[in-house]
Amino acid sequence: MPHSRTPAVAGWFTGENDDFRLLGTRCPSCTAVFFPREDTHCRNPHCEGASLEEVPLSRTGRIWSYTDSRYRPPSPYVSDRELPWEPYALIAVELQAERIVVLGQAAPGVTVADLTVGMEVEVVPGVLHEDAETTWTTWHWRPTEVRA
Repeated sequence: MPHSRTPAVAGWFTGENDDFRLLGTRCPSCTAVFFPREDTHCRNPHCEGASLEEVPLSRTGRIWSYTDSRYRPPSPYVSDRELPWEPYALIAVELQAERIVVLGQAAPGVTVADLTVGMEVEVVPGVLHEDAETTWTTWHWRPTEVRA
């Protein structure tokens, strides 16, 4: 049986490798962009827009903030207690064209020691979890430049 690749959240991203993109929505009335996507109404409190259009978001942005996750999440969050906890970096990335900040994990191998505020990063496909039948896919942020 083939190993299936399934998005962790359907409709939040599309593509592979160099054409991988996060998908947001834009309100045609006020031009506000949302991620996670909004499909029912404009979240801008000053807008009464009711129709939203899907838009691919910028592939690159600048680090607005970052931190590391050094502890296993407590209940009720799911975490395999049998496996050792592997710390990871969490990055808040500002997408200038969309005027929003998007959170995501750093790509494997990227630690907080590799990051600085203002550094350019790009969105890349990632793996959230794998089991015997399914690879649950998500997005990661990866620096586009090597830090000296």
